[in-house]
Amino acid sequence: MNDLLESKQVRCWKQQVVIPTYPVQEADPNPMFLEKRVYQGSTGKVYPNPFTDRVALEKVDKSYWAIMLENEYVQLMILPEIGGRIHAGLDKTNQYDFFYRQSVIKPALVGLLGPWISGGVEFNWPQHHRPSTYMPVHSSIEEHTDGSRTVWLSEHDPMLRMKGMVGICLAPGKAIIEAKVRLYNRTPLPQTFLWWANVAVRVHDNYQAFFPPDVTFVADHAKRAISSFPLARGIYYGVDYGPGTDISWYKNIPVPTSYMVTESKYDFFGGYDHGREAGMVHTSNHHVAPGKKMWTWGNAEFGYAWDRNLTDRDGPYIELMAGAYTDNQPDFSWLQPCETKTFSQYWYPIQKIGPVKNANTQAAINLEFDADRVRVGICVTSRQTVHVVLTCDGSQDKRI
Repeated sequence: MNDLLESKQVRCWKQQVVIPTYPVQEADPNPMFLEKRVYQGSTGKVYPNPFTDRVALEKVDKSYWAIMLENEYVQLMILPEIGGRIHAGLDKTNQYDFFYRQSVIKPALVGLLGPWISGGVEFNWPQHHRPSTYMPVHSSIEEHTDGSRTVWLSEHDPMLRMKGMVGICLAPGKAIIEAKVRLYNRTPLPQTFLWWANVAVRVHDNYQAFFPPDVTFVADHAKRAISSFPLARGIYYGVDYGPGTDISWYKNIPVPTSYMVTESKYDFFGGYDHGREAGMVHTSNHHVAPGKKMWTWGNAEFGYAWDRNLTDRDGPYIELMAGAYTDNQPDFSWLQPCETKTFSQYWYPIQKIGPVKNANTQAAINLEFDADRVRVGICVTSRQTVHVVLTCDGSQDKRI
């Protein structure tokens, strides 16, 4: 009985992990103003921060302090030394990494201050690929009376010295991860900011991103281009998709591409691995956090080159990004002097139900039908009894 009770508790501990790493070289000792560099819709200047423009070509084994957060359903690895990112998310029930797990730390010069790595979950603020994305953050562990635990990751933004916190919370008996976000403008001036959680998932020809069923078109950055969805018609990102190509599938997008939802009354989106019959759902209050985005380097030679730049053997990935206070990048919001904004985002693994048609923090559901049959798939975030009612033509229903 004691073993059974212990297995249902949330465990949280620190341990050292050794990950092969391509070391970042010393930053340029000269001030780098970069006043005219445009970076993700904001100025590219970094002064007085140092700028790093070199990474090593050979890897070495490096030890990191990792914070492990685990219950009976999921296990997370968090790396406070690299921006406080979630490095790995494992569904223990089927051994599926629902976040892209990097087996190597291989920075590329993508971040505002230089080094940036792919994989896991990166929390971006007050600019995209935030200035501290490759810097250590403060961490602490909080225990709650209901048995849940929160790993708090906190920093003072190195550009404007605003304070940002995210608490990664896991509760006993639940397969859902909550990110509790706290953004505080500790300066006497109004400041702009954005918030996008950058979630990476491993992809292949049988991986499909899904958006809510009311999404019929998607937009490029700054809404400078529009495409119908899921069937892209005509030209988008310089690619002629002809009379209709399903761009919810990674395999059908040959060039680096972003698309973002501009209108939806739903709170969810995610991705599904048809090969493993598993995937991931994100959900958040769309009135506060409407941002739903897919990004890929592209399923062609250019994208494969970037795969090699960012990993040694883990293959391609896409980003399923979740934004707050905006539905597009690089749109910014405001924090008034001494103002704090708070909200939550949620992720959980799914399996054996296919691409989701609706979801909240309790369950994800899929509905597929043809002339002869109806298929319903449900995946819940905790043990519970589920009753399904199918209604036909608004007058007849069949209970299963």
